[in-house]
Amino acid sequence: MGLKGKQLPTKSQQTHCLIFHIRIHLLHPMAMATGRLLILLLQLSFLFNDLVAKQSSPADHHHRHHHSRGSHGRPDKYNNSTSNPRLQQAYIALQAWKRVIYSDPNKFTSNWVGPSVCSYTGVYCSAALDDPKIKVVAGIDLNHGNIAGFLPEDLGLLTDLALLHLNSNRFCGIIPESIANLTLLFELDISNNRFVGPFPSVVLSLPTLKFLDIRFNEFEGALPPDVFNRGLDAIFVNNNLFTSVIPSTFGASPASVVVFANNMLGGCLPPSIANLADSLEELLLFNTSLTGCLPQEIGFLYKLRVLDVSYNKVVGTLPYSIAGLAHLEQLVLGHNMMTGNIPEGICILPNLMNFTYSYNFFCEEEGICRNMTANGIKYDDRRNCLPGKPLQRSKKECEAVYKHPVDCLHHHCSSGGGGIGAAAIAAAPAASPLASPPIHS
Repeated sequence: MGLKGKQLPTKSQQTHCLIFHIRIHLLHPMAMATGRLLILLLQLSFLFNDLVAKQSSPADHHHRHHHSRGSHGRPDKYNNSTSNPRLQQAYIALQAWKRVIYSDPNKFTSNWVGPSVCSYTGVYCSAALDDPKIKVVAGIDLNHGNIAGFLPEDLGLLTDLALLHLNSNRFCGIIPESIANLTLLFELDISNNRFVGPFPSVVLSLPTLKFLDIRFNEFEGALPPDVFNRGLDAIFVNNNLFTSVIPSTFGASPASVVVFANNMLGGCLPPSIANLADSLEELLLFNTSLTGCLPQEIGFLYKLRVLDVSYNKVVGTLPYSIAGLAHLEQLVLGHNMMTGNIPEGICILPNLMNFTYSYNFFCEEEGICRNMTANGIKYDDRRNCLPGKPLQRSKKECEAVYKHPVDCLHHHCSSGGGGIGAAAIAAAPAASPLASPPIHS
């Protein structure tokens, strides 16, 4: 999620939320590479120990340390909804939710019976921020439950919730407006479900939200500009039905990970992307109908590790500024309309592991770029216009494109459509994109 170097919530919010980062599989595997996850867990572990030492007695620490799946130890007067108004509210919310769950083949909610909500499967309790003696429902994790149903308005009663993880279920319908009441929510993962409607703008009203994952649903329409103004650290909106263009506010985002892939957004990558230099580490835009040239400003993203703009209509030459991205590991440009040379400066980047530029119209590979396997780099240069290389385009295809070169210095991107050079390249047959282009991360 890229929290390293980010502004964290207050200490009380960290206590409330980050305990559960360590306990309940905060991120599912596709969200982070293993190395980053280990770093994050170490950071959170140190933070957890520090906060517990400052805010808890040894006995209380011991109790909470063994409280990873509800209250399985000796009950106390603060842990029963009959004597705790907040747990009573949670009981009302969870029972209302259970009534609109129509299929639960793995029996996640089979023990959602009675007022002891902290013992429910997938429900995690912690001390309240404003009163450490009171237990509250701080996290819900129903990931990979294959549960069918919808989200009731009563979920707005869970006002102490910091984490809500519902990925890989069959929840459908729209996101209730009552979610706006979850003002402590730090992470929302509703990916791989069947939610519909426009972008759930209610989530943008959540003041502490940092991680938003709504991928693999059926949301549609435009992405609201505010999604990049809300301080989100991770934005996953891929594999929906979003249209329109990438909002002009994109450059205002402090996110470390942004994934737009497999939507119909169109438009160009704006030069304002340079404003993400201090944060952006992964940018995945494959199969988004992206047009125009890659801006030179992409070279300002000195933290960037993954860039994937494959399966689009990107034209023009490859910006040499990419040769300055010393942390870059994955550079995926395949299935576009790019021309010109492959600069040697990119091929010798110290951390580069994969460089894919197949199915373009590149005409020359400089120096070591002709055989990067010698440096341990996986690369794919098929179906270009490279002399002497096997599996290249025909002379006729290449000549049709180079008769109408694109000058990126004078290229002005429209808000959508094919952009300059698209008509010329349309005359040259190209391979169809895969139904589900692979995610390189």
